[in-house]
Amino acid sequence: MSERPIALSSGAPRAAAERTVSFNPYVPRPIDRPTEVPLGPHADLTTLDEAKIFAAPDDPADWPVWREQLTRWRAAARARLGYTGEHYDEIAGDCFTVCLAWLWDETLYDHDRGVFTVEAFLDAARRDFGGFDGIVLWHAYPVIGLDERNQFDWYRDVPELPEVVRAFQAHGVRVFVDYNPWDTGTRREPGADAEEVAALAATLGVDGVFLDTLKEGAGELRKALDAVRPGLVLEGESRVPLARIADHAMSWAQWFADSDTPGVLRAKWFERRHILHHTRRWHRSHLDELHSAWLNGCGVLVWESVFGVWVGWNDRDKAVLRAMRRIQASHAAWLRSEDWVPLADHPGTGQVYASRWTHDDRPLWTVVNRGADHDGPWLVTDPRSERFVDLVTGAELTVTELEDGRVAVGGPLPAGAIAAVVATDAPVPRHAPPTGDPSFPARSAVRSRTPQARLAALPDGMATVEAGRRELTVRHRVRETGLYGEAPYVDEWKPLPPRLHHTGTLHRTVSLGRFAIDTHEVTHGQYARFLAATGYRPVRPERFTAGQGRVDAPVTGVDLADARAYAEWAGLRLPTEDEWQVAAEAGLLVRREPLVWNLTESEHSDGRTRFVILKGGCAYRAEGSDWYLDGGPQPPEVSVKLLLTGAGLTRSTSVGFRCAADLPEEAR
Repeated sequence: MSERPIALSSGAPRAAAERTVSFNPYVPRPIDRPTEVPLGPHADLTTLDEAKIFAAPDDPADWPVWREQLTRWRAAARARLGYTGEHYDEIAGDCFTVCLAWLWDETLYDHDRGVFTVEAFLDAARRDFGGFDGIVLWHAYPVIGLDERNQFDWYRDVPELPEVVRAFQAHGVRVFVDYNPWDTGTRREPGADAEEVAALAATLGVDGVFLDTLKEGAGELRKALDAVRPGLVLEGESRVPLARIADHAMSWAQWFADSDTPGVLRAKWFERRHILHHTRRWHRSHLDELHSAWLNGCGVLVWESVFGVWVGWNDRDKAVLRAMRRIQASHAAWLRSEDWVPLADHPGTGQVYASRWTHDDRPLWTVVNRGADHDGPWLVTDPRSERFVDLVTGAELTVTELEDGRVAVGGPLPAGAIAAVVATDAPVPRHAPPTGDPSFPARSAVRSRTPQARLAALPDGMATVEAGRRELTVRHRVRETGLYGEAPYVDEWKPLPPRLHHTGTLHRTVSLGRFAIDTHEVTHGQYARFLAATGYRPVRPERFTAGQGRVDAPVTGVDLADARAYAEWAGLRLPTEDEWQVAAEAGLLVRREPLVWNLTESEHSDGRTRFVILKGGCAYRAEGSDWYLDGGPQPPEVSVKLLLTGAGLTRSTSVGFRCAADLPEEAR
């Protein structure tokens, strides 16, 4: 049996090289900011080709020329590319609101029963957001790198996933998987990534692929997906290149900053059927994204659990999105119309702005109030009808005739509100205005109760740690997961090194009772005896290999429930992460070979994500990307947050456990 004292473990959390902070994370980077549109008659407009948003001039007098320049740029760019838009003829319908969901979100997967709960997830989505048009089932990051499994394994090893996909689709919800091009350090597939992504899409029957960290999918990926089924969507992250709008029907518009006067999304202006999904994942208000999406006839990405961190939407923003979705459902043809006039029919004063969309010669105005409470005209337009109505509330608007023959249309519009105006004589259903609490809906990650396992005397193979108050220094790599449920970035734009992947330090003051802890990890041989004695079988048996390895090697192929079952049978429990660290720093723990992470009794849940703290490091380390979970030997003070997956996927060749128990206080 090969062993090593824990005091000899070396290494530290993998971190990006220290860099001088040269940016303000609370201010959009230059790359995120809107692009000014040259207004000169002979200006070179090719400078607009890779913009995120076309900035709008502040002076309404410049808007007609600005719109002319946008129209001129679009015509020239489409001619340069020989653009036909034929790919969009293959796409079935619109997909305005997409949810990025952790596959093991507690509203989607019942961890105790080991089953997916698609109906319950969709019921909650309808109540909160008015439903979703699509869902991205995010699966591997930030867990990938725990062992040799690659991104495809983390999907393929869920046997019922094709049925989950079909269940969403049966409710009209399109399903997307994500592709991580940076995953090059885990187990390699026999085929190229493009082939494997396409094969996965075919097996699962999904509607498209989200491209993590990629603005576009290379030509081979597009070709491979087309061979599976025409119309499979590629959605790039951030600013889709102009040439790729032709075969990327959607884009993930992350961290797009608008101008003070609302601007125009470049990809949407180029191709009216292209759908962008606005999102700023760490922001606690989404009103700016909602306004921009509403004026641009686009959608949003709802992302409330960001890689294990709760960043939920507030009630006001949910209400605004619910109102948007009603109009998007009834007037989708308008929002993809070629006849789109941004900053249309402005009354001349105030911060109420509108886009005018015309379909079948009937206009729809999408309206936002970017200023304070407003009571006055929203639009000045031709008298198309005696009656103008806001479809959001169903309220009839005030119409005032002007001397030039036009009419001013408006009424009260609260700060931040949206509206959808039509000229109609038909009755319109009444709805309550979209209001709600704009404050952040906080959640806490609550620790599960540590079970009691009291021993009268110290068994063989265990060491004693006396009771007392301890000051612990905990180190961890600052990832997007945080450590204990805290949001590592709040109201920030794109986190970059050194704020991302640096070594963080946490000081914990803990009071521990007297306890015993195994000097060594539980072995496969010990676990086999437990199985023989009890006939234990887990709820989900996938990857359950405990008791099948070398008898003196640390047991692996266990999840938290499997480890707890063994400990309870032995009259013990798992150590907390604090107990583990105190014992390790005292030199009481010995590591078996191969090194495996040790589970601790530190399960937490915020009602959406479950996680546990790992200690000790492991032999395996995935190389080549900072996005991988930490690996390699780690000193006692290092902690790693592991999100708990379902269907047996938490079971790993890199994770084992040891046991602990409570001891009576010594007589004094």
